[in-house]
Amino acid sequence: MPIKLLEAQLISQIAAGEVVERPASVVKELLENSLDANATQINVEVNGGGTNLIRVSDNGNGIPQNEVELAFQHHATSKIDRLADLESITTLGFRGEALPSITSVADVEILTKADDDITGTYLQYSAAVMILNEKRSRPRGTTITVRQLFRNFPARLKFLKSPATENGHIANLMTQYARAYPEVQFSLTIDSRITLQTAGNGNLRDVIAEVYGLEIATKLLDVNKTDDLPIITGLASPPSLSRSSR
Repeated sequence: MPIKLLEAQLISQIAAGEVVERPASVVKELLENSLDANATQINVEVNGGGTNLIRVSDNGNGIPQNEVELAFQHHATSKIDRLADLESITTLGFRGEALPSITSVADVEILTKADDDITGTYLQYSAAVMILNEKRSRPRGTTITVRQLFRNFPARLKFLKSPATENGHIANLMTQYARAYPEVQFSLTIDSRITLQTAGNGNLRDVIAEVYGLEIATKLLDVNKTDDLPIITGLASPPSLSRSSR
């Protein structure tokens, strides 16, 4: 076979494999975008193990109208500007690959509004092509809906596990971010059933109570080392909470 340049769409689909391995990968990328946008409330909804529907909605900064289309281009990012910025990354992501990668393997809708915009912007993509661009109302923030993930990639679908297993990966991911950001209110709805809902009051013990139950949360020990660097705070389990099984 002779050497040749690949078509742009095929390049995007191959590159998407680096970002989107399974439905939980999509949730992770969108969650991190919400957190980088200073969201204090993030709601996640999934159906069919995440292959039928993933919807992530937040109350973050939103995307200005004149930048929404640009956000779906490869390597379009607001988080770095020059090489030196890589030495002081403070965000969870910076490459600008999440949205274009997801769009290349699923149908994607976005509704977003920034503070300075009068109305929100709604875009709809299918097969990485924008098919709708219109103004819609919404409060400040962003809602991204991903449908039919890997629908046109049966080889990818074949390697996914059962919907229950994929849901488990998503739920585990959500609890990790909830524990890392107790000041953010998280909710997860799986097949129309709320499975996680945190208060977002900054109290880690309350998050643990939601994830592991009140009995475990009350038995955890405080870790509070603030007198010297590095500062370490959190909760640790006593030996009495150890279990011999998974």
